[in-house]
Amino acid sequence: MCVTAVESRPAGVALTPSPGGHRPFGARVKAFVALTKPRIIELLLITTVPVMFLAAQGVPDLWLVLTTTIGGYLSAGGANALNMYIDRDIDALMDRTSQRPLVTGMVSPRECLAFGIALAVISTVWFGLLVNWLSAALSLGALLFYVVVYTMLLKRRTSQNIVWGGIAGCMPVLIGWSAVTNSMSWAAVILFAVIFFWTPPHYWPLSMKVKDDYARVGVPMLPVIASNRVVARQIVVYSWVMVAVSLLLTPLGYTGWFYTAVALLTGGFWLWEAHGLLHRAKAGVTGGKLKEMRLFHWSITYVSLLFVAVAVDPFLR
Repeated sequence: MCVTAVESRPAGVALTPSPGGHRPFGARVKAFVALTKPRIIELLLITTVPVMFLAAQGVPDLWLVLTTTIGGYLSAGGANALNMYIDRDIDALMDRTSQRPLVTGMVSPRECLAFGIALAVISTVWFGLLVNWLSAALSLGALLFYVVVYTMLLKRRTSQNIVWGGIAGCMPVLIGWSAVTNSMSWAAVILFAVIFFWTPPHYWPLSMKVKDDYARVGVPMLPVIASNRVVARQIVVYSWVMVAVSLLLTPLGYTGWFYTAVALLTGGFWLWEAHGLLHRAKAGVTGGKLKEMRLFHWSITYVSLLFVAVAVDPFLR
């Protein structure tokens, strides 16, 4: 499982090594944990575990949930560490990433690379032996897609980086389903699509807030190369598609009234916020009054509530 959600504050530890090079053991442990970006992985697990409940149409095997969760953390952590290794040059120049472990020197590039590769290997074997090999393949594929396709090929070359790179962050849905059934389903594909269309309108508001950071290092996030009005319009388009796709589960028979009600209410509020952002952007509002981070924060609440509804719905049908 890999990452599409983005941290709103620095990922690294705040402690900088002393001039003599002393790196306290406790700080080192925290630094290696920080390499995995645990705050982001929380979002990935929110989309993994509920899908397991839907696939099982009830409570899945709890040992399977535990092993899938651990495997997902290891895989996503490896992808995040490798992402930090590749992006260490620009992380040193961006305000929001200036305290990451490689920038502060708490972890060396070689250590980070070895750590990331080790987690990638361990997580793949873990999934294969304790879950199933389909989940292992999906996990490894997501990791490679995030590291190679997004981080190495897309991120610094195109404003559509997060659109296609976000595919990696959709994979936890498929992994959660395959862990239970050792197969795929249209329900998993639909939820995959929900996360796919969720990712750009989740990421772009934050990118609007920190676009000067991205511009400084030459990363062409959409807000760097387009006006707030254009970005907000794209956010609205993706938001409408996301909400529409989220409602497909019920007519296809995978969910009932509870999920539908949550999807309508949370999706409706999302669209209200998205259109509000577009209205302010069209009016030429800038700075703090644009309130772009309201949608960013709501996007996290939205995906959490929607997937909790995915887990709860089988018990209410």
